Amino acid sequence: MANETPSGAGGTMRLGISACLLGQAVRYDGGHKYDAFLVETLGPFVEYVPVCPEVECGLGVPREAMRLVGEPAHPRLVTIRSRQDMTGRMEAWARQRVEGLAREGLCGFIFKSKSPSSGMERVKVYNEHGLAAKAGTGIFARIFMERFPELPVEEEGRLCDPVLRENFIERLFAVQRWREGVQGDPRPARLVAFHAAHKLLLMAHQPRAVSELGRLVAAGDGRTCAATVAAYGRRFFEVLAVPATVRRHVNVLEHAMGYFKKELTADEKQELLDVIGAYHRGLLPLIVPVTLLAHYVRKFRQEYLGAQVYFRPHPAELRLRNHV
Repeated sequence: MANETPSGAGGTMRLGISACLLGQAVRYDGGHKYDAFLVETLGPFVEYVPVCPEVECGLGVPREAMRLVGEPAHPRLVTIRSRQDMTGRMEAWARQRVEGLAREGLCGFIFKSKSPSSGMERVKVYNEHGLAAKAGTGIFARIFMERFPELPVEEEGRLCDPVLRENFIERLFAVQRWREGVQGDPRPARLVAFHAAHKLLLMAHQPRAVSELGRLVAAGDGRTCAATVAAYGRRFFEVLAVPATVRRHVNVLEHAMGYFKKELTADEKQELLDVIGAYHRGLLPLIVPVTLLAHYVRKFRQEYLGAQVYFRPHPAELRLRNHV
């Protein structure tokens, strides 16, 4: 994953976030958009780096509201009442700010939805007749994503979807493991170990990627070690960016069950199949079959499965696999 060496490597994950989501009263009306999940649940596991584009580029609180106008692909940032064009000011500040953030070692960013500066997608863009199309991206969000195309980014609104929430947070912790395990020390053995530990997780997202990335690890594809690591990182995070599906989780669970053919009794096998089937039908959350399998991993000391990130890709306290 191409990025500067993170200053926070080896410590708490650093995560960029729109400052209003932390409860900072920086919005145009003097208010905030405190998000309880981000602060109270995810907060203990990350170190937030708050950013408020409007305040940091020199605008006060409260201030005149702004919106995007013009062509959705290249909108202008304009104040609603006085019609002042703030595009140049915001873009100049944003380009300088992202270079500073490059030294922060961020693992990702959480943007404020619908914001003309920080909205990640579907931000309203008004045409000359005052009609809006949800087709824009906030000025700062666009410049951030252009500067860090491989970093996981999301909006707080989309994180209400449990599938998108788990996928985003899974990717954040994967970035941290990648940086600590491979990027900072790109020796072949480190890459081999990283790939081996993530095989089941990759299977849940895109099964064919396991062998595809395995060939890259084994052969190096004619590249130097550093180039191989970079190529692996790009593809690895492309795969994780596509949310895992129930069907693919079931395939992973059944694959893991195969490691206990000789150890489990007939009743234990049937119980495990019943639990996996109930998950498949939407009657149980993923955490139930995963926990049962993890029990057998410990009981029978299955070393390969015991090393698989799949069983705990993020802290259990986040309860990301508890939804049905």
